[in-house]
Amino acid sequence: MEHRLREKYINEVVPRLQEKFGYANVMQLPRLEKIVLGIGMGETVQNPKALESAERDLTTITGQHPVVTRAKRPIAAFKIRTGMPIGLMVTLRGRRMYDFFDKLVSVILPRFRDFQGVPRGFDGHGNYNLGIREQIIFPEIDYDNVDKIRGLQITIVTTARKDEEARGLLEFMGMPFSWS
Repeated sequence: MEHRLREKYINEVVPRLQEKFGYANVMQLPRLEKIVLGIGMGETVQNPKALESAERDLTTITGQHPVVTRAKRPIAAFKIRTGMPIGLMVTLRGRRMYDFFDKLVSVILPRFRDFQGVPRGFDGHGNYNLGIREQIIFPEIDYDNVDKIRGLQITIVTTARKDEEARGLLEFMGMPFSWS
């Protein structure tokens, strides 16, 4: 069974992208490649248990077990040594990626107070970055079980070569960009 958002991409987004950017071949069209969610955990130096709590939250949000990211080099000012766990990340592809994107666009973003659209956060290579300040904005997270409010970084990786193409793709798929 095809995902609703995948069908929308094939039936609605592809013709609109071909019309807007003048692609001759369907293989030239930008598409979603993966979505990466990450939590930076500088607090693990003082509180190693914080990693477990963040891991539980990220697993609940994505339905996939996160990978622990480790420090590549020591930072004396922050008491971080090489190899210390400093964060978590999850890479979503395929059906889980479409499920998460659909949930992000239709449920998560509208829950923000005074939401005016997401800011421009393109990196120059067709990828979009979005920071969320509170993990409790996700409906799966039980507020009573949260030990600390943490933010997370969402990176939407596309096959687009330019930011303009990526913005068109995400806009046609339902991402509510702000006008500014």
